[in-house]
Amino acid sequence: MKLILAVVQDQDSNRLLNVLMDNNFRVTKLASTGGFLKSGNTTFLIGTEDHRVDKALQLIKENCKSRDQLIAPVSPMGGSTDSYIPYPVEVEVGGATVFVLPVEQFYHY
Repeated sequence: MKLILAVVQDQDSNRLLNVLMDNNFRVTKLASTGGFLKSGNTTFLIGTEDHRVDKALQLIKENCKSRDQLIAPVSPMGGSTDSYIPYPVEVEVGGATVFVLPVEQFYHY
């Protein structure tokens, strides 16, 4: 048995949840916040048998696409802000960060 932790962008979360449920995966959806952009993410906890891990990873990959987004940089700390002009910076967001962990014991009450 494996536990899949998948951190995805909020924009992809509903589509991913629906496709996982349509494929009979048991899913727990948690709201989370990313550390880099400080924006909303969704973390999925998916417990599954070893032979179904590849199918879950395929569904995550197909439904969580990366995209470019403009963000305003944070102003410099401690320096003069008189000459600081924040220009938006384009960064790649989205996709999925996935961890597959072994499960030693599993109980369902």
